[in-house]
Amino acid sequence: MISALYTAASGMSAQQLNLDTIANNLANSATAGFRGRRLQFEDMIYQNLVTPGAAQSQQTISAGLQIGLGTRSAATEVIMTQGDFNQTNNPLDLAIQGNGFFQIQRPDGTIAYTRAGSFHLNNQGTMVTTDGDQLIPDITIPPNATSVTITQYGVVNATLPGQQNPTQLGQIQLATFPNSGGLDSIGSNLLQATLSSGNAVVDVPGGNSGMGTLQQGYLENSNVDVVEEFVQMVLAQRAYESNSKVIRVADDMYGQTNNLIR
Repeated sequence: MISALYTAASGMSAQQLNLDTIANNLANSATAGFRGRRLQFEDMIYQNLVTPGAAQSQQTISAGLQIGLGTRSAATEVIMTQGDFNQTNNPLDLAIQGNGFFQIQRPDGTIAYTRAGSFHLNNQGTMVTTDGDQLIPDITIPPNATSVTITQYGVVNATLPGQQNPTQLGQIQLATFPNSGGLDSIGSNLLQATLSSGNAVVDVPGGNSGMGTLQQGYLENSNVDVVEEFVQMVLAQRAYESNSKVIRVADDMYGQTNNLIR
């Protein structure tokens, strides 16, 4: 009876983390390039009252008698479905159609990855994120450029005064991973590679490695399905409520047992 208290408590703790994950998804439902997360559960150890496969006699083998001791949160997986596109008509806004991440140089020298393609120019004319981190490879646009075009294959061209033909300024590259769901979210719309995600595979947009293409003048919205998140929130609430009722019933049964001595 006492084990039921701890088993149900583990279920309540797991559902609390599940609700925290759902809340973060909903909070970022309007964040460009955001990738929702899904909490994964696993059962805990079992108490073997009768070991499965134990011989009860020379002719019979026991099916076993085990009591589970609850659940726990195992991992959160990044969901990599495509988000909807939002047309902005900003020439430095880029959306990725298909697989791939933009590569970002962080201030500490490490490389991070993002699907949020809202880029700007810093005081040197280099394309940077909203936080000022540089896009890799560096793309610098002259201040006198009259127009900037970025092809679906990542080629950046600019029209300069006195020139009839556009000047190529650089080539944007994207990165993919063997397991994108294993990336580590570090905030600011950035992800980092981990042992679970594997090493980055870098290629040009539309390359032979299955990389997606770019759409200039668009931003990718969050891939969070608000309706689905509300459904999951209701399920988490009901699971939490069920576990709390188990604790209440176990407490009542324990109280009845104590009253037997009176």
